[in-house]
Amino acid sequence: MNNITMCVPTKILFGKGQLQNLPEPMAAYGKKVLFVYGGGSIKRTGLYDQVTAMLQNNGFTFWELPGVQPNPKVDLVRKGIAMCREHGIEVVLAVGGGSCFDCGKAIAAGVNYDGDVWDFAVGKANPGSVKVLPVVVVTTIAATGSEMDTSAVISNPETNEKLGFSTADMRPRIAVLDPENLFTLPRNQTAAGVTDIISHVFEYYFNNDPTAYYQNRHCEAMLKTAFHYGHIAYDEPENYNARANLLLTSVWALTGVIGKGFDIMWSSHMIEHEVSAYYDITHGVGLAVITIPWLRYCAQFESTMPKFREYAVNVWGVDPEGKTDKQLAEIGIEKTAEYLKYMDMPSRFSQIEGVEITDEHFGEMADHIMNTFGAAMNNCFVPLNRANIVEILNNCL
Repeated sequence: MNNITMCVPTKILFGKGQLQNLPEPMAAYGKKVLFVYGGGSIKRTGLYDQVTAMLQNNGFTFWELPGVQPNPKVDLVRKGIAMCREHGIEVVLAVGGGSCFDCGKAIAAGVNYDGDVWDFAVGKANPGSVKVLPVVVVTTIAATGSEMDTSAVISNPETNEKLGFSTADMRPRIAVLDPENLFTLPRNQTAAGVTDIISHVFEYYFNNDPTAYYQNRHCEAMLKTAFHYGHIAYDEPENYNARANLLLTSVWALTGVIGKGFDIMWSSHMIEHEVSAYYDITHGVGLAVITIPWLRYCAQFESTMPKFREYAVNVWGVDPEGKTDKQLAEIGIEKTAEYLKYMDMPSRFSQIEGVEITDEHFGEMADHIMNTFGAAMNNCFVPLNRANIVEILNNCL
């Protein structure tokens, strides 16, 4: 196992009514706030009123930046940066899911940078070289929304790119995790969020390191939790225990804890980022389509069979007696596909509503992955090249 250096200093306020405990720790970072959020959902649920009342009643001055969409756009990030500079913003408060948090983090990183924030995404500048504004988040979905991680992923429609960047100071200082804020979440968003959790854990779980025993068992616990409570939350939106367990699982799936001690390059996420950069689809929806073809591609090799055996037996409880590793792999993957189908997640690009995805850009997507990550793709669970990526994408049609 590799050496590990890690610090996760985010203050977590978990449970019912924790928003009321936010003012004191947040005030330590400043009183001028940029309030970042998405569409009208937090207004319909009443969370917007709760947040604004909390700010007004505790001496905060705030400016609002609504309109964050799935796959947050760099133009809105630029607008937020300009607002921060104009008003002397001291704290960025992002309320919503991963897209809002990524937008807020990117804004916080770009305020004190003299160039364009997109420079961070394409590697022209290092976000670690500038002072990042403190970020505070209030979550409304369980979907590995980056409540405790150091990264932001933003999109540039002009170049059809969806890229991430990271530095330690982008990790939120405080995260409010109230499971009751998830009660009004539409069923399709619950399903997309659970899919995102599962996919994040898969990226770490499917590794080739025989020393990662603890990490693998940790992953299995999170997968079993997500699989158990995902359907419950889908069917019973106000089941507090289901929402709470999913919310905690989503947070730990992206802190980096389960990926420490071994080297792994993510696979399905890199492919999905390309698809959503071109077609602007919801991240969890894209992952639902890509995950099964990716798993099936990986399961065709003798070297990966032991891992798929672990997955079927330890996560799904499949009895291995009389079954080959190949049969166990097929059972585990099929159970995963059936699980996603229960929540009405698409299994083909053609099933995604409102968009027509063809093979027109598959070659460009694969080229961009290889040009961006290059030799690092050899560190995937199964190494990927251009042809492999195109093959997986074609199997999603």
